[in-house]
Amino acid sequence: MNQILKKPLSQLGYQFVEGPYLPKGRNEYYLRDQQRGSSNVYRKLKAGEIETLVRNDNTSDDWNQIFVDNDFDPQLVQHCQFYGIVRIGKLEPYFLEFHNLRLPVGLYYSTIASCDIGDNVVIHNVNSLSHYIIGNDVIITNVNEMGVTDHSKFGNGIVKEGEPESVRIWLELCNENGGRSVLPFDGMLPGDAWLWTRNRADEALQNQFKAFTEKKFDKRRGYYGEVGDRSVIKNCKIIKDTKIGTDAYLKGANKIKNVTVNSNAAAPTQIGEGCEIVNGIIGYGCRLFYGVKAVRFVMASHSQLKYGARLINSYLGNNATISCCEVLNSLIFPAHEQHHNNSFLCAALILGQSNMAAGATIGSNHNSRGADGEIIAGRGFWPGLCVSLKHNSMFASFTLIAKGNYMSELNITIPFSLVVNDEHDDMLKIMPGYWFLHNMYALARNAWKYVDRDRRTDNSQLIEYDYLAPDSVEEIFTALELFETAVGKAIGKDRKAGRALLMESPAKIAGMEILAEGCENSSRKTQLLKVDKAYPLFRKLVTLYAMRNLVKEYARFRDFGELQSFLKQCRRSAWNNVGGQLIPEDRVNDIKQRIRKNKIASWDALHDAYRETGDKYEEDKLRHALGCLLDLHGLKASTLTPDALRSFLTESAETLATITDNIFKSREKDYLNPFRQMTYDSPEEMEKVVGKLEDNSFIQQTAEELKGYKKQIKDVVKQWQL
Repeated sequence: MNQILKKPLSQLGYQFVEGPYLPKGRNEYYLRDQQRGSSNVYRKLKAGEIETLVRNDNTSDDWNQIFVDNDFDPQLVQHCQFYGIVRIGKLEPYFLEFHNLRLPVGLYYSTIASCDIGDNVVIHNVNSLSHYIIGNDVIITNVNEMGVTDHSKFGNGIVKEGEPESVRIWLELCNENGGRSVLPFDGMLPGDAWLWTRNRADEALQNQFKAFTEKKFDKRRGYYGEVGDRSVIKNCKIIKDTKIGTDAYLKGANKIKNVTVNSNAAAPTQIGEGCEIVNGIIGYGCRLFYGVKAVRFVMASHSQLKYGARLINSYLGNNATISCCEVLNSLIFPAHEQHHNNSFLCAALILGQSNMAAGATIGSNHNSRGADGEIIAGRGFWPGLCVSLKHNSMFASFTLIAKGNYMSELNITIPFSLVVNDEHDDMLKIMPGYWFLHNMYALARNAWKYVDRDRRTDNSQLIEYDYLAPDSVEEIFTALELFETAVGKAIGKDRKAGRALLMESPAKIAGMEILAEGCENSSRKTQLLKVDKAYPLFRKLVTLYAMRNLVKEYARFRDFGELQSFLKQCRRSAWNNVGGQLIPEDRVNDIKQRIRKNKIASWDALHDAYRETGDKYEEDKLRHALGCLLDLHGLKASTLTPDALRSFLTESAETLATITDNIFKSREKDYLNPFRQMTYDSPEEMEKVVGKLEDNSFIQQTAEELKGYKKQIKDVVKQWQL
């Protein structure tokens, strides 16, 4: 049975905070007064103003509880009902205009209970507005219900005084059974979510993360909702327990409840028609529109939900877009793209720069005995059309999965691979280095566009977008060992023999059947394709990675001797992708130890640690890159000669030239393909529609970068007298 409470009308607008939760000597408005500050000076209404207000069909339970600015015009308040203490700023004879919506300044046809209203605000046809602090030049029109309860948490995973633990909001990330749950909080970075969802057996660390969240927010009851300056709210049904920043635009939303909407002039947030948003945090510069459903979620800054997208129990990283499809129980790092109504993502950790095609089903994980399966996918994850994957599975960086139903768990440790389910031959096939061999334009352009489209204003985490970075290069070394072992087995020998053959005569294995182990949880074969091309390619990529980082930072060394001294500190090491920020594993372990010892004692302090680590990234990456070079070629700092270094620089320029040429050729194929040409009446029409190949700005840019790199190499050779 519904509980309908009846209370005296005289209590409407009062007793917002119940007596047991009011500190001694405080009234129910003490937190409200702290929130609004003391910049405005209000006065009581004059007798003539009250007379005008009454004549304009306004009512109040007590006109002495209405306070106004000196520039208050009572003629601009009509047909309103007031309850409790209401403070009203300047009301002057203007109208406000936003996107062709023009409304006169003032309060009209609205019921307002216990609110602070800024200067020159429009409140028009709001059926119930209660316990809000509203900024200046705000427009609120045609809203059914807009109110706040005394225990509002605005989407943060806390409990207020007197509340049971059961009301706390948890995000069940990465695992559908809740085993990796975290508490959402305003300001949560993807690195925070990653650290918290991992390390589950580390109770000291887990307890600290919960304590950080508890400490970040006040448990006291009585905070009012806020609407920042210049925000526009129109044609919405229910807005409850919601905090809204400045310059936000909310139009036609069905329901927004227990949410923080971060927004400012530099990064305004929009929420559009038909949205239903509950228990979440929305970052700066976000867009949600056209029937979006989001429940128990965090959206990092400049991310988007569009066209009926469903985001549930998930974290969506910065500069990411989900359109039409459904995402459940997932942690998604920055720069994720997912479109099409039949894409589904469940119980996954996606490490960024990813793209989900139509029909891709990353789940459901109910094909095991419990709903506890997980998928982890490295940067650049790209499941193709109608791909269906089984939990648990893991994928290395920049894995492309061809259309198919993958019935068994997968562990793909080779980066830059094309994975194919060959039903005809009943085997799994993996083509290492696919992107470099067949679609270099897409790989390179994606890395460029993520940098170009990064709109973050908070750069606490330094996000890496380059496809050759510590994580992917470490995976290349894993792949090289796998190739050597697989080739050795194919010729009936050991890994050492496989390495010798690959180093000396890779062409001899071109026709061999090279099989890998441990890639699929099944009894069928896994065949590696084009290993003869991938092995030397991967080695060249490691050299290119090392030389590009050295050339970028060469000014820190006066001569070759200083470089040799630096090389003594260089080595390969494990790295972690911490929310899109690549950090050496030993630094991550140090951060975790500092958290355990309370040397890092808050989320803000942890974010400072991210920034400090980011400041060291280029040097850390250079140490790693040069360590990889030494490891690859079996060298030590003392055995790297000037001649060898000059040879590596020359090789890297040749590799980059090949990549640049392949970028052009992979795009050129689109222009030469007769099937692409056949929808156009002439080559001229095709150029008008898709543009001229020679005018492609990205291709031009890569050509210029190659020239610049070659010039830098000449400078290095000259300065160090190589």
